[in-house]
Amino acid sequence: MQDLEIYIRDLKAGAVSRWLESHIKQLVFDDSDVASVIKGSAYFGEVRLKITLYPQAFGKRFTSLIIEGEKLPWSSDLDCARSAWRAMETEVRCSPGEWQEGEAVEDEKWWRLDDRGEQLVVWN
Repeated sequence: MQDLEIYIRDLKAGAVSRWLESHIKQLVFDDSDVASVIKGSAYFGEVRLKITLYPQAFGKRFTSLIIEGEKLPWSSDLDCARSAWRAMETEVRCSPGEWQEGEAVEDEKWWRLDDRGEQLVVWN
């Protein structure tokens, strides 16, 4: 199983489903209230995807979006973040791909995509 994970700042209700509808099919995902964990599913081709939103990840302003499946609509977290940023026009962050579960994240660099462009930054 593969996964994509991005962090969306100040997520608006309905923004994720509106964005995903143009990339996947049979979306079952109600993000009309983004204050609590939301789980859903969809299909990319014939592959079922599991979609989960976790609010207040990395502080109160970011929501984590995880998409899991055997085949995914984007080849990397960064490609997914670029697509989300274009659709939602709010800051999106993602890991550059080197971080492994259990490693310290204090000095970890993250991709930040916003109206200033794409930059590798320390989260804080």
